[in-house]
Amino acid sequence: MTDFKCKHLTGVLVPALWLALVISCKPVESLIQAEENFRWEEDIRRIDSLNAVEYSNENTLLVTGSSSVRLWDSIYTDLAPYQVMQRGYGGSKLSDFNLYAERIIKPHPFKAIVIFVANDIHGGDDDRSPREMFQLYQILVEKIRKRNPHTPVFWIETTPTPSRWHVIDPVRKANRLIRDWSDESDDLFFISTFDAYLTLEQLPDSSYFREDMLHLNRKGYKQWAGIILSSLEAAGVTH
Repeated sequence: MTDFKCKHLTGVLVPALWLALVISCKPVESLIQAEENFRWEEDIRRIDSLNAVEYSNENTLLVTGSSSVRLWDSIYTDLAPYQVMQRGYGGSKLSDFNLYAERIIKPHPFKAIVIFVANDIHGGDDDRSPREMFQLYQILVEKIRKRNPHTPVFWIETTPTPSRWHVIDPVRKANRLIRDWSDESDDLFFISTFDAYLTLEQLPDSSYFREDMLHLNRKGYKQWAGIILSSLEAAGVTH
């Protein structure tokens, strides 16, 4: 299979064959194994330490992903009465998250796994394409399914931040691919957040963000929590 074909596979294939072909594509594998991804090793060791002393059960809601998860100081009260396990680190991307997935997501039972990773498309030279981001998410789900075959998995839509509004088009394309794929499965879910952070003029509402115009402030997290809780309830994930 050529690199060109790997990048242009279509969703008409049955899911198992589609995923097998995606995983076999060398370009995507190289994104996961890139040497730069190991820069988060110290952060992952911290998660290793937490996983050694904190245990999940069938009532645990795992919330994991990038810095927006790590900085969510009020997560335990915001998502109550769910029992929450918080596992966020740095400015993670799906490429390095895939590399560390087996260490972040323990082979223990969870009520649901909620994921927010929003740095693969940020306006830099190393941006992934929407298709690559989608493929990386598919590979992550496959890794999760090896250990948690029936656990509901929720993908939180990338928030429309003022600082990254200039790349919102490819971000939305990536999320549409993930949403459409999730809609085809009984145990994959897409949490829509986009419209909740826009003004009446359809621009990012800065009142939800910190001074960096990237990370959520207290008001932003409260909004996030409400959307996540509603999505869990709609999916039948009760506390």
